[in-house]
Parts: sequence; C-alpha cells; structure tokens
Amino acid sequence: MSAPATALRRTLRWLGRGLGIALLLALFWQAVLLTQVVWWSRFDPGNTSFMRIRLAELRQTDPNAGLRQQWVPYERISVHLKRAVVAAEDDRFLDHDGFDWEGIERALERNAERGRIASGGSTISQQLAKNLFLSSSRSWLRKGQEALITLMIEATWDKRRILEVYLNVAEWGNGVFGAEAAARHYYGRPAASLSPAEAARLAVMLPNPRRYEHQYGPRLAAHAARVQRRMVHSQVP
Repeated sequence: MSAPATALRRTLRWLGRGLGIALLLALFWQAVLLTQVVWWSRFDPGNTSFMRIRLAELRQTDPNAGLRQQWVPYERISVHLKRAVVAAEDDRFLDHDGFDWEGIERALERNAERGRIASGGSTISQQLAKNLFLSSSRSWLRKGQEALITLMIEATWDKRRILEVYLNVAEWGNGVFGAEAAARHYYGRPAASLSPAEAARLAVMLPNPRRYEHQYGPRLAAHAARVQRRMVHSQVP
C-alpha cells in the first residue's frame, strides 16, 4: 500500500475515533442534564443559569450585588398570576407536550412579515429549559439543546411542577427573580395576594423585564388590559 493511502487510512481512523469520543461526551452531557432535571422534579433549584449570568453582570459594577429571589410553593402564588402568565406566554400550556406547533407557525409568519426575528413562539416549558440551563444567546445549537431539555422536563415533570418552577425562577427586573420577589418589588405585597390587574402587568413584562421595569408605557398597559380580559379563560394546573 502506498504511503498516501496509508496516511489517508490513518487519518480516517483517527477521525472516526474523534467523532466517537465526541458522541460519547455529548451523550454523557445529556445524561448529566437528565439527572439534574429528574432531581429538580422533586427538589427546588437553588439557582439557575440565568441567575448566575445576571449576578455576574451585576457584580461587574458592584462586587457586593445580590439577587432578590424567594421560593414560594405553588399554592402561595396567586391564581391570577398563574392565569395571567399562561394567557400572556403560552395559552395552550395544558394541551401541548412542550412545543406549541401552532404558535411556532404563527411566530414564523410574523417574523417573515417583519423581516426580522420578532417572536419565537416559545412555550413556558421551553423558556424554563433555557432559564435553568442555558443563556439568552441565539444559535441553532442552543435551540437544539433547549429542545432536548424541554423533552426531558415534559417527560419527568407534571404541568403543575413546570409552572411552579417557572414562576419561581423567571426574571422580573434587574436582579429580581421569581413571583414572590417581583410582587414585593413592584407592589410591596406577597405573590399570594396579587390582584388580576397586578398579575397581568407582571405577566406582560416577562419578554423583556429589565427594560419594562423602567419603561412601562401605554402600549404595554394596553397589552396588560388585553391579557387581563383573556386570563379569566386560562386553564392552569
């Protein structure tokens, strides 16, 4: 066998081994994520990827900065907030298995009309997967990992647990995470006592909470009013 052919075979052999090792590492990482997802089905997360990212950003300007977050069980979160978040973020929450294909189709149509990515069609389960493990960066690799984690969550958690964890880790302002911290930050009261109007206002802030914390204008107020009218029909666990 000629030297070039031998070199080619050697290269292909090493390439195959490298791909095999990469595949094993990828499978191992998915197993690690699945283990964490199963653990969190019964035990509350102490923090999330989003929280760690935001804390690091805050400490760039203030080394002593901290986050405001207080975990509260599902029954101590106002039903108005549960309904408002479902109405605003994922009105088919109880009906899908993690992906709202109709919502994704509508989002793609809106994005095509506007010529930019203005809507993603993400469900509460997808947003939770991203918040727990990933970042807000946009890439196909991150979206693929988000989809896999969403499948893990939907396979091992019930809808009540998904909504409970989401409401406790969602970002509601600069350094403000979870329904309890948000309710006390904006209204000086616990999450259990939020009114329908207050719940609707918090729900419409979720797509861009750090911006809307300081720029809650007439358009957002009108959106909150629409959510408040719809939320009476929202089904929650």
